[in-house]
Amino acid sequence: MTQADLADLVDTTRQTIISIENGKYTASLPLAYKIAKVFNLQIEDVFDFSEVVS
Repeated sequence: MTQADLADLVDTTRQTIISIENGKYTASLPLAYKIAKVFNLQIEDVFDFSEVVS
């Protein structure tokens, strides 16, 4: 799957997907759930929010 394919599936831009992959952007909760759903995973399996919550 390309970044563009994933972006289309979760209704965002390829640039957003790139930023998430590079750690420059933390996905919103709704976007994170959409990404997890695309891969049929739990959100915790896709994202590590430990740095966000202190």
